Amino acid sequence: MKPGHTGLAHLAHSTRYSLKGLKAAFRNEAAFRQEVAITVILLPLAWWIGDGPVNWLLLVGSLFIVLIVELLNSAIENVVDRIGPEHHELSGRAKDIGSAAVMLSLLLAGLTWSLLGWQKIIG
Repeated sequence: MKPGHTGLAHLAHSTRYSLKGLKAAFRNEAAFRQEVAITVILLPLAWWIGDGPVNWLLLVGSLFIVLIVELLNSAIENVVDRIGPEHHELSGRAKDIGSAAVMLSLLLAGLTWSLLGWQKIIG
């Protein structure tokens, strides 16, 4: 970003970079595309399952947490790959930790949807 960009100009540039990042992730990351597809499918169900705004926020928020963590994991993987293709213990560890974060976010989303879905079904 150019020096001197403040206020609305900063917001416009930041938004453009963010959209560019979302587009790059969607184009280059299969896992991100899969998680977006699941989110698109589940979002309408959140209106039915979520009894009230807090439950709805838990359902939708858990989906967005998965997407956010996947974006961060993809960023870590890209930076590690940029450093070099040779195997290094720390590079492998960074990728594994990013993958673990995605797994935990998926577990959180799964638990949230399962518990609130079960609560909706049994009344």
